[in-house]
Amino acid sequence: MSTPTQPERILVIRNDKIGDFMLAWPSFALLKSQYPQAEITALVPQYTAPLAEQCEWIDNILIDEKKTGFLSDVINLSKNIRQRNYDASISLFSESRTSLALWLAGVKSRIGPATKIAQLFINRRLRQKRSQSAKPEYEYNLDLIKYFIHLNNDMPAATPPPPYLQFDSTEIIALRESLIKNHNIPDASRVVIIHPGTGGSAINLTIEQYAGLIKQLSGLGKIFFIITAGPGEMVRARDLSEKIQGIDHALHESKTGIIDFCKLINTADLYISGSTGPLHIAGALDVPTVAFYPSKKSASPVRWQTLNTHDRRLAIIDTSQADEDIFKIDITQSSAMIFERFLMTE
Repeated sequence: MSTPTQPERILVIRNDKIGDFMLAWPSFALLKSQYPQAEITALVPQYTAPLAEQCEWIDNILIDEKKTGFLSDVINLSKNIRQRNYDASISLFSESRTSLALWLAGVKSRIGPATKIAQLFINRRLRQKRSQSAKPEYEYNLDLIKYFIHLNNDMPAATPPPPYLQFDSTEIIALRESLIKNHNIPDASRVVIIHPGTGGSAINLTIEQYAGLIKQLSGLGKIFFIITAGPGEMVRARDLSEKIQGIDHALHESKTGIIDFCKLINTADLYISGSTGPLHIAGALDVPTVAFYPSKKSASPVRWQTLNTHDRRLAIIDTSQADEDIFKIDITQSSAMIFERFLMTE
């Protein structure tokens, strides 16, 4: 019996939002561990490309340049894929345009979930039922990688543990020391990042809730807060800053790119937000995280669990069954939980 040919060029598709892309990093890690000699390319949009460049398990990046008009878009993408002569593709995020482009490009082994119309152009399908949100998104991604490995008659290697995103420790220490100096942060203070933005899609606490949370935490211990804002989020950040006057804090607007923002997150003792892209960056860095979730099934803490180790993450959920909001979360109770879990000093 002949040994299956090992894949040489693999295209992995995760071309949606930042948080979704970060939750694919364990998949890239497993795939590269399994096939270290393979050339792994990630199909990503331009805005996640800087993050992809930081992933040690990605060899090449193919930018998904969406064109106006479905047909011209698919033809352009298929040409870009065909030029690179991939042995296989794995669609961690499946959509009709990319699946059709893979078929037109002649990729022989096209792996993806059997959940959408897109499966018509996928010839190796795994039934997942992601809409049930029965497991974390990163596990759904890993299942597709393991399915690909089994198709090659191989046994999956162990998935590398977090952190998945790492920076030079000397640089991060120097950056933290610079923050402490610039903001006159007392040595005994804990640095907590609060990100009140929504990223345009995530359901988040109100500014009033975040202000209450900060006031409660500041009364429990020595904490310096950094309120962060991505593109288009500075209005919310300033609003929060105005509501906590008298409490030690600073505003940070991300102006120098996503990687510098990642490094800032890496300096924190704790990161707090809704289920946004930066939250999943913090998880990939294995920074302790607190995330607020609605009771809505598709936005649950099970489905959008962060990548950090178990004892470094805390999910707080609105149990009021009001799917579209998290306005009934008890801020006083949440503050006590957060402080006891992450900020209490002996």
